[in-house]
Amino acid sequence: MTTKQRFRNKYRLELRENYHEPMHVHFVGGDINAKIDLLTLKIIAGAIPANLKKEVLAWLQENQTNMIEEWKRCQQQ
Repeated sequence: MTTKQRFRNKYRLELRENYHEPMHVHFVGGDINAKIDLLTLKIIAGAIPANLKKEVLAWLQENQTNMIEEWKRCQQQ
């Protein structure tokens, strides 16, 4: 598991090694445990409060290409 970005000193985006399709990241912290598809940037499991969701998805959109490449590298380990 690798933390890729922190939000509000409480939440984090994680990539997990040797994981399954679809390409996704985990968004965790407090009582939040969600998965976000890296290709569509849609939440595929769990939920994120609206004000935090906007912030997280904006960051992912800006970093989508790098996150996809990193996800692929993690799966080869």
